[in-house]
Amino acid sequence: MKNLITILLLLQILFPASVSAQFKLMRFDEDYTAYKDSADTFYNSLKYIPLSEKNNNTYLSLGGEARAEFVEFNNEDWGRLGIGSNPFLIQRYTVHADLHLGSRVRIFGQLRSAWENGRKNGPRAIDEDHLNVQNLFIDVDAIKNEKEKLTIRAGRQELDYGSGRLISVREGPNLRLYFDGLKVMYKRGNFRSDAFMMMASEINTGAFDNKPSKSINLWGSYNTLILPKSGNLELYYLGIHRKDVRFEAGTSDETRHTIGGRFWRYGGGLIYNFEAAYQFGNFDKGTISAWTASADVGYMFENTKGKPTINLRNDYISGDSRKGDGKLETFNPLYPKGGYFGFNPQIGPVNLIDLHPYATVDLSSKITVQADVVFNWRYSVNDGIYRPSGSLNLTSMNSKKKYIGTAFLGSFNYKINKFLTFNTGIQYFKTGAFVNDIIEDDKDGLFINTRIVFKF
Repeated sequence: MKNLITILLLLQILFPASVSAQFKLMRFDEDYTAYKDSADTFYNSLKYIPLSEKNNNTYLSLGGEARAEFVEFNNEDWGRLGIGSNPFLIQRYTVHADLHLGSRVRIFGQLRSAWENGRKNGPRAIDEDHLNVQNLFIDVDAIKNEKEKLTIRAGRQELDYGSGRLISVREGPNLRLYFDGLKVMYKRGNFRSDAFMMMASEINTGAFDNKPSKSINLWGSYNTLILPKSGNLELYYLGIHRKDVRFEAGTSDETRHTIGGRFWRYGGGLIYNFEAAYQFGNFDKGTISAWTASADVGYMFENTKGKPTINLRNDYISGDSRKGDGKLETFNPLYPKGGYFGFNPQIGPVNLIDLHPYATVDLSSKITVQADVVFNWRYSVNDGIYRPSGSLNLTSMNSKKKYIGTAFLGSFNYKINKFLTFNTGIQYFKTGAFVNDIIEDDKDGLFINTRIVFKF
């Protein structure tokens, strides 16, 4: 503890809170060109390193992150694994460099190191990757003027779209997702359109040993139109091809197409987020017909102390209704963010109906707390429970019970300063009729995590 305090004090000196840090989910979206005229401090000298006396747009920017998280998981998979208490530590470190070669070309590179220690049943697929290239791409602005911009991005890159239901960088788990490929990004006024072709990788735990698929397995287009007085409209098409995908209906290759839309508005007053998607394609020798629909409506009392917000979410996500009929109705969430339905690593957005009231309040300018209750049912009694990644967790076992259980969640987030954040959360999962029916001597689950993150 004494060493930790010393480190924090040193960071406070090197990175004073008065500096205007603008950290984003995707670090390559940050812009530090304004730092060329800022005060000469240690931090500013890292964020803007001029490389040309004649051109202010030729510069290098450095950054990174250190994240440590303690996890205590009691009765993972509701006691089915027989482990009981399972405390462990996960850590993630990244460093990146953003090289701008004039106003139209930039190269961004980022290294990642992620570790797991102490988990009784070993690291999960989302926990450990000792050293890897997380991002390495080149951007070329083919068109750039006051009205429009067309950028071509080639190389390894992270993707994140919408609310993270289908394509997410997956910030919650220790390993963020990345892809290799080509993306074309167009902006004009309030309209933005991305088109991409990507390859996923097989993740291994060593150093530089991840293996790209060597074939395009994700492609699509994501389009956003900002409607100033009513909200934001998003329309998308996503295609995916995977081998040996396992559903309760069986294991086979799939080619799946998703078309969908989202209409949303955040801010003070009325908040809403509506999204729906339909999937079609081929699985084994049959066809695919799956869907999802979600509504999240709330209100922020922006003129009330603490700006409290209350919300109610409701999701319907299809599952397979009849085995062996040649039509797969199980929804595939593609690459969703972990813990989309609370930070529960056991239930994912497949074959699910949920009702999710939640509320947040700012206790101060730096502290936010949130409380959630999530009621979970199976959409179809002939399909099982899937994990947040979309992989099968529990088969239906011919049970006709629908109710999976109730999750009670509480979280606390403290923004210590512009570089350090601390958050902790607790989740208690009360098992329902379905889990009681298929797991002998099942147990309620308890999940606790505490995380501290430093960014520069």
